[in-house]
Amino acid sequence: MKPREILSRSLWLAPLVLSLIFVGGVLAWVRANGVEEQELQRQTLISDALSAEVQLRARIDDEQTYLRQLAAGLAGQTPSSAVLAAHPEVNAGLRRLWLSVTWLDARNRVLAEVPEQAGANRYEDGLSLHLTARVAPDGVLVVRYAPALLLKRGVPWWLARKYDVQLVDSADQVIASSTDSPLRAAQGPRPSYRIALPGPLRASPLTEATLADAALELTLREPVPDGVRPLALVLVAGFLPLIAVASWLLRRQMRQVQRAEVTGRTEAAWRRAMEDSALVALRARDFDGRLLYVNRTFCDMVGLAAEQLVGLLPPMPYWPPDALDELTERNRRNLAGHAPREGFEARWRHSSGRLLDVMVFESPLVDAGGRQIGWMGSIIDITERKQLEERERRQVETLAHNARLTMLGEVASTLAHELNQPLTAIASYGAGVTNSLAKLGVQDELVLGALQRLGQQAAHAGRIVARIREFLTRREPRHEPCDLNEVISAALDLLKRDLQRRGIALELALSPQVPPVLADAVLIEQVVINLVRNAADALLAREGGRRIAVGSRLAGDFVRIDVSDNGPGLQGRRIEQLCAPFYSTKAEGMGMGLAICRSIVEAHQGILDASDTASGGALFSFSLPLSRESVHG
Repeated sequence: MKPREILSRSLWLAPLVLSLIFVGGVLAWVRANGVEEQELQRQTLISDALSAEVQLRARIDDEQTYLRQLAAGLAGQTPSSAVLAAHPEVNAGLRRLWLSVTWLDARNRVLAEVPEQAGANRYEDGLSLHLTARVAPDGVLVVRYAPALLLKRGVPWWLARKYDVQLVDSADQVIASSTDSPLRAAQGPRPSYRIALPGPLRASPLTEATLADAALELTLREPVPDGVRPLALVLVAGFLPLIAVASWLLRRQMRQVQRAEVTGRTEAAWRRAMEDSALVALRARDFDGRLLYVNRTFCDMVGLAAEQLVGLLPPMPYWPPDALDELTERNRRNLAGHAPREGFEARWRHSSGRLLDVMVFESPLVDAGGRQIGWMGSIIDITERKQLEERERRQVETLAHNARLTMLGEVASTLAHELNQPLTAIASYGAGVTNSLAKLGVQDELVLGALQRLGQQAAHAGRIVARIREFLTRREPRHEPCDLNEVISAALDLLKRDLQRRGIALELALSPQVPPVLADAVLIEQVVINLVRNAADALLAREGGRRIAVGSRLAGDFVRIDVSDNGPGLQGRRIEQLCAPFYSTKAEGMGMGLAICRSIVEAHQGILDASDTASGGALFSFSLPLSRESVHG
């Protein structure tokens, strides 16, 4: 379109623009002038109100001072009307402001009053206020004064001439006025200012009733005339033809604009409906990464409204805090045009804190002129698909673990069976050597003791192998009465030399109050040995001061055995993870020790637990239930 055509189509705006500029300028000047005059008038009103309030307050303070001087002069005198009437301060007060002076005793009984006849003053009929002062030894002087008289004599003449001065209460009831005639309401609303009158205003001379909310109100008698109205009429009459012509031109132009807007809104609503109905989340960004547009699916995906998202710059609120660096770097590459065409996976966070996996496809955002103005993203929620893949992977791992457990059980059962024969042979050979030495008359106690311990350890190893075999073949443990303290001591005797070689101090805290429990002593001994060995292995990384504490104590209806160390602790791992089959923190470990220990403890209806100690080490404990005889004994 040529510039001349654009100018010809815009000429209809000239009359309206010129008239509006002229009218607006004049009205602005008149308005500014009026506002300035009104503000000056209001400031003057406030200043005069404060001045009147100060005058009245000073007048009340002066009258109170006069009353105190009168009370001091009457101290010790006999109350009587004659004494009051003869006092010069009383006469001066009656000439100034006072309506009456009353002398009361401690019970508020009237002792004397001046003047004795009421009604002599024309202000007697209205509401009266009063001041009080103590008269030694136990009297009270009460001075009544009329608030109207206070306003007439307390307000300066120039204020009374300029304003209507009133005392009003909280209900807007007039207490007193500086004018005898009521305010002229026919003049319409007039500028006024109200200020709280400080100090107590007592309404009754014999009670403590007060007008705590009384206020002083000044109303301007002759406000500044408003000159905007006649000037506005002149302006409207003068520019009415211009406005009529401009309105006709504007109406014709607006019809064309409305038709175009209706067409545009229809197209926008149709496009918006299609975008919001799409199951794919859509977002538009500029080259700085600022969000320009998001559809409803995108808002539902991240849990935020479009108003909260549009206009945001990276980092985005739906990025997980622990992945900000990675997402920031990927966002920089995508904005540079290096986003993979096949899309990429990302992890976002819903506003509720729930994490979700998404697949993002980026493409150039092109305007109507064919220029790229940013990037358009299509996002698909793949959280359910990822969860299904993870569930399938875990099922495969579980099946593999079960297969390895089955194989390990078979190997352990075969190994236990094969070890029985050499252990039996060792025990037999040891007994044969002992018998041979006895026949030869050898009495060496050191040799005989060693052979005896050899036979005991071989028998003990045989019992251990047999119990493990029975346990692996799903037989119940042999629940027999056993002393857990003896079981713990026996287990530690086997490990004492190894612990000394490693420089580990062993601390025992076995409670003598622990009663016997029904348990398989051999299996429980293996649990204690395994826990102590694990603690010793965890202390290898510690330079010095290695310590393992083993204790037993009663815990309700259970006996609790604790094994703690001062090593590195659990480092955030829980008992479920530590007891998982084939999970080990040692490079050479098989990951079955704690799993077998937990199975042994649970076979005894007990609980195996693990936690960090206060000093930072690890604490493994297991609890075994007491027998019924021990609980009820």
